[in-house]
Parts: sequence; structure tokens; C-alpha cells
Amino acid sequence: MNFKFFAARRLLVPGVLITLLFSPAAMAEWFKLERDVMGTRITVEVWAADSGKARQCSMAVLKEMHRIDAVMSPFREDSEIALLNREAAKHPVKVGSELFRLIQRANEVARLSAGAFDITFASIGYKYDFRRKIKPAAEEIAQRLAAVDYHLIKMNAANHTLQFAREGVRIDLGGIAKGYAVDNGIKILKKCGIKNGLVTAGGDSRILGDRHGRPWMMGIRHPRQKNGVAVLLPLSDTAISTSGDYERYFIEKGVRYHHIINPQTGRPVATTWSVSVIGPDATTTDALSTAFFVLGAKKALQLAERLKGIDAVIIDARGQTHYSSGLMPPAARNRAAAH
Repeated sequence: MNFKFFAARRLLVPGVLITLLFSPAAMAEWFKLERDVMGTRITVEVWAADSGKARQCSMAVLKEMHRIDAVMSPFREDSEIALLNREAAKHPVKVGSELFRLIQRANEVARLSAGAFDITFASIGYKYDFRRKIKPAAEEIAQRLAAVDYHLIKMNAANHTLQFAREGVRIDLGGIAKGYAVDNGIKILKKCGIKNGLVTAGGDSRILGDRHGRPWMMGIRHPRQKNGVAVLLPLSDTAISTSGDYERYFIEKGVRYHHIINPQTGRPVATTWSVSVIGPDATTTDALSTAFFVLGAKKALQLAERLKGIDAVIIDARGQTHYSSGLMPPAARNRAAAH
């Protein structure tokens, strides 16, 4: 695939590959902090005259990431998500208002996408181990598939309890929690008085302002070339999330098994390589990038066109790149509308 440069209608940045334009003089004014949290690399970059304030604000963002991880990680036995997965099929489980609201939002995206985004995918998804190259057998997938349905999550808004309607249901907020954490990080920077900055968690990023008068150049990684860039986007004051089949995967007998599971089949999606979604907040773009990945290019772009403030770049399994109309040059947009 050839490298492409897109003069986007809006301006923003993602978390996959970030190519920055800056002068050596400006570099001294930027403070950058990186840590591993939530199973991924967290990056905070801020423009501030006071390096002490910049570090203090950035550390506050990291502290917030750790707090969210403690609540929402399915791998921590003391998290609220782990408690739900252990107990909610037996009886109603009370959770904090924060987690309750985020699960509500996840289910809103599930309804919007006709179940393409579904946090109960974990009912099968947890049986995949990509590091150890383990996948569930067809018989096990068939057995567990009935537990993959967001309608099985019964929510009581009056007392913030959740209950699963059958045994075997598990949930995982991996498709929305990092975006939520990024948004909370931006809120912290705003409270600190930061006007220009970036918070990234893996494939989810949100830009505050711009890069001090210039857009951030966001590179969408080529899904089959580790150091390649498929598309460049100049972005500011927005959020972008990228989901790809190259993040966690293994290949067996020529088949790629990766972490983005189709809730309808219990198997990794085979029709898409990469999806990047641009929108107003990272919670939304995080969830939609997964939903669009599952839907495939045609249905995903149809949905994107119906959503205000949402644009998408989709690379399908043939290596073809598809753009929503908001990212097309005017002439191409008119041709697409004519068809």
C-alpha cells in the first residue's frame, strides 16, 4: 500500500504511530511522560512553561489511569469487573456509579451497532490466549456462544446493581475503558490549566488544543508493515482510536487469530485489518473502532455517515483503504454521493 496524506476536514491525533512536526526551539517547551499502565503504554505530552507543573499534571493523569485499571481490569481479582464475572450470574452485584455508567454507555454502542460491539464477547474471548497461542475448539465456542449477548446484562439504575441472566456470562471493558481513561486524563489537564497536550493509551488518543499552533501529524500504522504508515492525518482538539488485527495475535496454519472477536461467531474478525475512528471524545471513538471493525467497511461507513462528528478510515482484508465522507476531498465526496 502506498503512503497517503490526507488534508482532513478536522484536526486530531491517535495513539498508534505519531509523527510530530516541531522545531528544536519548541521541543524545549514540551514535557513528555511515558509509563506502562492498563496493559499498554501511556503517553502524556503537555506544553507548559513550568516543567514542575507539567510533571505534576502528567503524574496526576497516570494516577488516574492506575485508579481506573484497579476498578475495570478483568485480570485483577479485586476489581469490580472481576467481582461481576465471579458473582453476577448468581445474584445482583452492586457496583460504583462510575462503572455502572460506563457499562450503560457500552450497551448504548451495542444497540447502535446491532451488537457488533458487545462487552459480553468475553464469555468466549477469555478462552483465547494470544501469548501462548491458545484458541478454543469449535465445540467450546458453540457451547459458550449463547452467553454472548449484551441483553443478558440486567441493570438496576435505582441501586446500581447488575446481574447476568445466565451462567457463563463474562464482560470485558477492554474496548471502551482505555478511551474513557484518556478522556479523564484530558479533564485533569484542563483542570491544571493546560491548553495544549496529548494523552494516549495504546491505540486511543485525545488531543487538547493543537501542537502549539500546528496540527499533530497522526500516522495510522500499516497493518502489515510494522514500521509502515498507511495514512497521515493532521489533527487537533479531537480524539482518535485505532483497532487492528496486529495488536494481539498469533498465526496458525496460515490463519490469523487476534483479539477482536465477532460476537455473533465467537471467532476473530477476518474481513478487516484496521479501523481508525475520529470523534469528539475517546470513549466514543474507542468503542466505535471495535464496532466498525466487526461490521466491516460497508456497514461501518454507513453507520459513520449517520453519526454526527464521526469519521473513519478502514483498511479491509484486501488491503483497500476506505474513508468516510468527512475525510474525502470535495470532488471525491461528490462522486461518492452520486453513487
